[in-house]
Amino acid sequence: MKREDNQLIVITHLSQLLTCLTGFGGLIVPLILWATQKEKVMGMDEHGKAIINFQLSIIVYSIICIPLILLVGLGLLGFLLLAIVSFIFPIINAIKASNRELPNYPLSLNFVS
Repeated sequence: MKREDNQLIVITHLSQLLTCLTGFGGLIVPLILWATQKEKVMGMDEHGKAIINFQLSIIVYSIICIPLILLVGLGLLGFLLLAIVSFIFPIINAIKASNRELPNYPLSLNFVS
């Protein structure tokens, strides 16, 4: 039987910000929380998949930005936009999760369905 635990779902969204603070952990911590709690917490599977897809998408877009640095700094603009998006949307979706709404991460590629 699954339990309701919105606080854990909110924490899972906010744990993505570890990358901003420490340089890593924004994928690993939500992945561990999702993998261990998706069968136990209502809604964790949907939120966890959205988070993992978003984090993997950020990694892909970052890799794409690397060669674009050579093109008049276009990659630097890409990195700046990715930094803003990867900071703002976990906060927005944590607020949505606290209101029992489904997350919406723009430009997420569908790696985990």
